[in-house]
Amino acid sequence: MVGRMTEINTLIQRWATAEAAGDLPALQEITTPDFTAVGPVGFVLSRDQWLDRYRTGALRTDSITVDDLAVRDHGDTAVAIGRHTMTLAYQGNPTSGEFRVTHLLHRDGHRWRLAGQHLSQIRVPDRARAAQP
Repeated sequence: MVGRMTEINTLIQRWATAEAAGDLPALQEITTPDFTAVGPVGFVLSRDQWLDRYRTGALRTDSITVDDLAVRDHGDTAVAIGRHTMTLAYQGNPTSGEFRVTHLLHRDGHRWRLAGQHLSQIRVPDRARAAQP
């Protein structure tokens, strides 16, 4: 079990490194052909659409830090929930922030691959509004 957790953590770190570098071959290799991403405002991207952000130069990622990662292993499937702190821009517009992310992973033979990802922006609650009844 510990070995499997290490493999999953390693894959997610590989993903973060590849995403920050815009490394298309690595991103293709670590994702399933039917990979689907759900963005922080609800948009859905197929694997090709997700990769096209780098192919076209629309997305520039400067850094991704992954922490607070909790992994649940279900045999050939795993769910990893963590926090991503990202510095990036889409079409020149800064979209940096902290995001809660759910990674869906599938064991394909002898290796883990990302099958899906869902991001939600972490926002600090407005204390003034929170204090109102």
